Amino acid sequence: MEFDLSSSLFWIAVGQIILIDIVLSGDNAVVIALACRNLSPEQRRKGIFWGVAGAVSLRVVLTVFAALVMNLPWLKFIGGLLLVWIAIKLMLPEEEEGHDLDASEHLWGAVKTIVVADFVMSLDNVIAVAGAAHGSLLLLLFGLAVSIPLIVWSSQLILHWMERFPSIVLFGAGLLGYVAGQMIFTDPGVLGLLPPLPDWSPKAAGAVGALLVVGVGRWLEKRILARQDVLVV
Repeated sequence: MEFDLSSSLFWIAVGQIILIDIVLSGDNAVVIALACRNLSPEQRRKGIFWGVAGAVSLRVVLTVFAALVMNLPWLKFIGGLLLVWIAIKLMLPEEEEGHDLDASEHLWGAVKTIVVADFVMSLDNVIAVAGAAHGSLLLLLFGLAVSIPLIVWSSQLILHWMERFPSIVLFGAGLLGYVAGQMIFTDPGVLGLLPPLPDWSPKAAGAVGALLVVGVGRWLEKRILARQDVLVV
C-alpha cells in the first residue's frame, strides 16, 4: 500500500508508528540507563549517543527487511498472532526481577551492551512497526525518522508518563491488537481462502483484534493480581 503525504491515512499510520515505538521502547530506555550508569558524565553522553545510534541503525535495517518480506503468504498471519501475544503481555504486571544487566565501566563496552540488548528486545517493535506501515517503505522510514528522536530524548519522560497514566499502556496494547487484526486479515494466504469482502473488513478485523487483546489482557491481569494477593496473605 502506498500513501500520499496529503492523505489522512498516511498521517494516521505515522501516528500509529510513533505510539507503538513509545509504548514498546520503555525497556530500551532502562537498558540505556543501566549500561551507562558507571561511566563518567562525559563518557555517559558519548555512550548513550553511539549506543543509541548503533541500536537505531540496526533496528531500521531489521524493520525495512521485515516490511519487504511482510507481503509473502502467511508471514503477516504469523506476525499478527505474535503481535497479539506481545500486546497481551504488555498489559500484564511485571515481576519484580529487574533487568539482569551489568553496567560497563568502559565506553565501547557500554555501547556494545546497548546495541546487543536492543537487538534482543526489538522483535516486538520491528513486527508492530512493519505491520503499521502496510508495506510502504516511505511510510516506514518517515515514521521511524519522526519517532526515533522522540524516544531518544524523551525516554525518561515517557517512562514517567506511562507510570503515571496506565491508560497509555492500555491504549497502546489496543492499538497493537488493531494492527495485528489487520495484519492477519490482509495476509495473502488468508485472503486466498476467503470470498470477496467489503472494503471496511480490515478495519472491522482490527477492531476485533483490539477488543480481543484488551479483553484477554484485562482478564489475565486480574487473575495474576489475585494470585499475587493470595501469596502475600
